[in-house]
Amino acid sequence: MSEHEVNDEGGVSVAEAPPKTKIPRKYKVIILNDDFTTFDFVVEVLCKFFHKSPIEAEQITNQVHHDGKGLAGVYSRDVAETKMHQANHYARTNGHPLTTKVEPE
Repeated sequence: MSEHEVNDEGGVSVAEAPPKTKIPRKYKVIILNDDFTTFDFVVEVLCKFFHKSPIEAEQITNQVHHDGKGLAGVYSRDVAETKMHQANHYARTNGHPLTTKVEPE
């Protein structure tokens, strides 16, 4: 369809531009530090639920320990929330108070 077309009444009609598609917002999953969850357990969670290599998981865990929080990953909203719930549930099931949260990127 051209930008301008002649309509049935002899007038010119302007074609509307197609709506612009927004890129979906991404969300960060943050692991929060606590005084009880072991270093090894945090590494395990990062490997198991966030598919980090052991080396990368150790680096993130060190950041959690030193800075109070660390970035586990960035995902679409549904994936981020699912990973947060899985990690939190796994921690509780194994007797750890480890907490993760989701926030907009």
